[in-house]
Amino acid sequence: MSGRLDVLIPTCNRAAALGACLATLAHQQGPPLRIVIADQSDPPGVAEVAEVQAVLRWLLACGHHVEVWRHLPRRGMAEQRAFLLSLAEGPACLFLDDDVLLDADLLARLQAVLAAEGCGFVGSALHGLSYLDDVRPHEQAISFWDGPVRPETVLPDTPAWARHRLHNAANLYHVQQARPGATRRYRVAWVGGCVLFDTAKLRAAGGFDFWPELPPEHSGEDVLAQLRLMARDGGCAILPSGAYHMELPTTIPRRPVDAPRLLWPPPRERA
Repeated sequence: MSGRLDVLIPTCNRAAALGACLATLAHQQGPPLRIVIADQSDPPGVAEVAEVQAVLRWLLACGHHVEVWRHLPRRGMAEQRAFLLSLAEGPACLFLDDDVLLDADLLARLQAVLAAEGCGFVGSALHGLSYLDDVRPHEQAISFWDGPVRPETVLPDTPAWARHRLHNAANLYHVQQARPGATRRYRVAWVGGCVLFDTAKLRAAGGFDFWPELPPEHSGEDVLAQLRLMARDGGCAILPSGAYHMELPTTIPRRPVDAPRLLWPPPRERA
């Protein structure tokens, strides 16, 4: 899969975290990136913060293309992600949360797997390193893909749904420490925070076009988009990961509506 990779970052009132996140993009292996930031921060906006400006200048000096869009009013994360997807130009787009740090080889590994598999998405689940001493064997089940990644339909409260527990705390970190070696693909319910999509396939699956059906205060919009895409084109995550969560408080403290429980599966497919 050739062409410049779009890195799509939604942000809101997290200048310090965003600056650190962006710094880990500067020396990613591979061609220069196109980094697109959709900012919903309070005025004057994140691009006016000196520390962020310094990192943006550094990214430009490294050859990356950077765009910062002020996207207001706030109409929920699904609408924010739909806006970012509308700006994507390349064949692949990485949705990256603003509180994530990346290993230097991660984007190259994600792109290699997406190109090899031809699936809808490849994710890198986030390590919560404050939980290194919290070992949870009962949440460390992992199911590797031995053959090609295939479409599968994952529904809430099914055995496949329970795969998400692997991504709690530092579970995945503990698993990868016990299984060193080359990049492997495994089955997921969904992946949060760092997901590389085939842009055309994501759009064909509807992207985030469901946003008008949700109130502004919601969660799980990324989950719903992945579930729809996985049912059409398949999706996976990789081990080792290479993405690390800053573990900051959420910027959306009130989330009364969970998108996949409201909208998945589509009404016509429900028993």
